[in-house]
Amino acid sequence: MNDTGSFLRRVSELNDAPVRSGSYVLYWMQQSQRATCNHALEYAVRLADERNLPVLVVFGLTADYPEACARHYRFMLEGLQETRDALRERGIAFVLRIAHPPEAALELGRKAAAIVCDRGYLAHLRQWRYAVAREAKCRVVEVESDLVVPVEEASSKQEYAARTIRSKLHRRLGEFLVPLEATGPRCAFAADGPRGASLDDLDELMKVLSPAAEPAAVSRFFTGGYRRARARLERFAAVSLPEYESSRSEPGLDVGSGLSPYLHFGQISSLEIALSVGGAKFVEGLASGGAKMSYARGSVGMRTSSDAPASARDAFLEELLVRRELAHNYVWYARGYDRYEALPQWARSSLEEHAADPREYRYSDEQLVAAGTHDRHWNNAMRQMRETGFMHNYMRMYWGKKILEWTDDPEQAYSRTLRLNNRWFLDGRDANSYANVGWVYGLHDRPWTERAIFGKVRYMNAAGLERKFAMDRYQEKVDRLCAQAREAGRNGS
Repeated sequence: MNDTGSFLRRVSELNDAPVRSGSYVLYWMQQSQRATCNHALEYAVRLADERNLPVLVVFGLTADYPEACARHYRFMLEGLQETRDALRERGIAFVLRIAHPPEAALELGRKAAAIVCDRGYLAHLRQWRYAVAREAKCRVVEVESDLVVPVEEASSKQEYAARTIRSKLHRRLGEFLVPLEATGPRCAFAADGPRGASLDDLDELMKVLSPAAEPAAVSRFFTGGYRRARARLERFAAVSLPEYESSRSEPGLDVGSGLSPYLHFGQISSLEIALSVGGAKFVEGLASGGAKMSYARGSVGMRTSSDAPASARDAFLEELLVRRELAHNYVWYARGYDRYEALPQWARSSLEEHAADPREYRYSDEQLVAAGTHDRHWNNAMRQMRETGFMHNYMRMYWGKKILEWTDDPEQAYSRTLRLNNRWFLDGRDANSYANVGWVYGLHDRPWTERAIFGKVRYMNAAGLERKFAMDRYQEKVDRLCAQAREAGRNGS
């Protein structure tokens, strides 16, 4: 297989079984749910072309995925419907099996020359792949395609903060920030191949799956699929990116990309996003010594010709290439990344020293979900999340800090924050979820001035929001979004 070294460094053999004679090469798609810029898919195609075999793609759909609800399933199925069609145009068969994903992979793997899978980062996703590798009678190969720099290539250990991983990532970007060429396959899959569940009628499929009905789908605001992701990316690059550095923290504005749900479900790759917003120019600046890391701004300054200021592009790439990959570093290396015990010792000790501090306000989960607190800014953030499955990034931080402040015990507060995050956000249950919730409680941060309840963990309050931002504008935005949600509900859309 003729490939660049960077492609091959994305590839890991999970067992030592042979690549044998078979009817096809099987790509078990789970994390990278797309037909575009997908290294696992392209590896399967090239492996199949070497053996004059077709490619079969299988997706295992379990009706009881941890913490998933109608909101998550609908968005994912919209994306899979589009992916199926895009694969068919290339002569690649797609089979959706309603089954435990490893079982679906092993069943169709019985006739496969080899099984190729994409990489999952959470503990149960890793266990699924190891289970298939143990039981399969053919070679099982894992190919990373959801990070720009594969997690082990960036670092061999858990990193303390963005400042400790940033330079490591920057050194490797020139190797990995390269376009992916789609080829083949030479052999189209026969029309009479394996069958699976139909994606033609998503309403009917949702009835079959019967996921938790609430939180409800939010297709009015976010419809799944690569085309929608690409349209958002193009609009962001043309309209919002020039203002990103100066205005991204303003809750009342919409200068973010809105791509996190699509990244979560693997409907678009971070590599494609990075290349689309000028990542190659950024790498050129690093190589020439023209890019200087600025920890104060949290971005990298580089002068270059572009419609968007270089600093705006660099600020966005900081989020995509450093903060996001730091989150994946965390869940990959931290034991118990989803538990309070994984937080830094200094943060837990400080929070526990103040666990008995008086709380002026306390709220139940029901009051929080109903946005029934005394804090209108927090209520607006909760309303945005509840109705749209999304929340402005700065408000996500404030939202989590207040839950800590309003809950008697910090460990209980951590569990509550994570539970609400994973239930209501479209991009919940993700490496970013665990890292972002952990940040609320001190992860990837440093000790600050000690105060009640928070100890030395960073504090945020309403006065700070009002001093920095036009919060009335944020309320107007959320009111408008909620009105749109009500209208969509009345129309049945």
